[in-house]
Amino acid sequence: MWTCTVGLPVSTLRLLSSYGSVVEACGLTVAPSRLRVLAVKATTRREVRPVPPRRGIIRPTTTGLRVRLRLAPGQEPADVAASAERLRHAWGVHAVYVTVKPGVVELRLVGFDVLRRVRMPRKLRPDLLRVPVALREDATPFVRDYRTVPHQLTLGATLSGKSMYLRHLVAGLARQPVALVGIDCKRGVELAPFAPRLSALATDPEQAAELLPVLIKEMEDRYDLIKARQGIAPSTPDEEITSDIWGLPEHERPVPVVLFVDEVAELFLVATKKDEERRDEMVTQLIRLAQLGRAAGIYLEVCGQRFGAELGKGATMLRAQLTGRVCHRVNDEASAKMALGDIAPEAVSAACAIAPERPGLAVAGDTSGGWSRIRTPYLSLGDAAETCRESAHLVPDLPVLKPFRPDVPVRPVETPNPVVRPRPVTD
Repeated sequence: MWTCTVGLPVSTLRLLSSYGSVVEACGLTVAPSRLRVLAVKATTRREVRPVPPRRGIIRPTTTGLRVRLRLAPGQEPADVAASAERLRHAWGVHAVYVTVKPGVVELRLVGFDVLRRVRMPRKLRPDLLRVPVALREDATPFVRDYRTVPHQLTLGATLSGKSMYLRHLVAGLARQPVALVGIDCKRGVELAPFAPRLSALATDPEQAAELLPVLIKEMEDRYDLIKARQGIAPSTPDEEITSDIWGLPEHERPVPVVLFVDEVAELFLVATKKDEERRDEMVTQLIRLAQLGRAAGIYLEVCGQRFGAELGKGATMLRAQLTGRVCHRVNDEASAKMALGDIAPEAVSAACAIAPERPGLAVAGDTSGGWSRIRTPYLSLGDAAETCRESAHLVPDLPVLKPFRPDVPVRPVETPNPVVRPRPVTD
């Protein structure tokens, strides 16, 4: 309330009164045109000053202000982005974020730390395979879009908020016509509460070794369906098929499958020679799913505390196939480099600076090099499990996964306490 009644008007007045001088001090002005110079000299005797970018209407938001600047000829958006920190101090706001559009630069002024107490925007469009799971530091929602970023690696130490991030993903996808498959080698303590909505669940490496070949077979069958529909020769290798299931008619399109792998390091750890052979086979199957699964509608969400070359053969190759990266608080810098070092080296220091007092805070990036700070709002395990129970009727019919369908415990029926009625006293 204080922000709307006091902070917002004060920031607006400060921006309007000091816009010209602040922009000129930041070096964002250009020399005026000849026509403007002649007009000023002909009508007044004042000095001809540099021209600032034309400012649009100031639009208030729930977290601050938005204003668009139309750049003058010769100006670059990079100059405005480089001056964001100086604009923040000059206008007395928490942060200034710059969004570049053709010919226009939009300034988003945030008046307070939106990651201290996360409140997701109310107007969010639900869409297939798109789940808003967190809030960015510029007050925009962070949406996990599997159609754009098919596979993702999520790292985080104990009590860093990684499980909370996973709950939001499962709860968001539970309301959609999607098959959810889980591999939780911690005996299912993370994914078992969501059993009513899961199509398959493996709770140890032995079960995972049986489940992954079934997913590979399902992927190959979907490729055969694409070949038959588009007239591709059956002998064509899967790697040469560039289409996907989204090009099929809706009545023939297989249901998308999202595979959650929690504590992926448990799949790499071995104790005997026999376990090593099984490990190599599972890693190969995961790599195949990461390389070829997108076109077949199979997406990976890999989670763990550490992930790197020291896990064994194939770990680095699997990580290279995971486009999205989310790094929560980690125990050492090497873990942050595993997640972000190969895509955004400057984000490693931001991930290492996450304090333990802020669970759910993370650094999200992708292979394009962009990254931002995000924080997941609180969602209790009971609420997420209740969402899965209410959406149990949306579990798709996949016969190949029925042997791996988890047992759903029957909830005990709560009977009300019997009412004790008074008995009349008789002789």
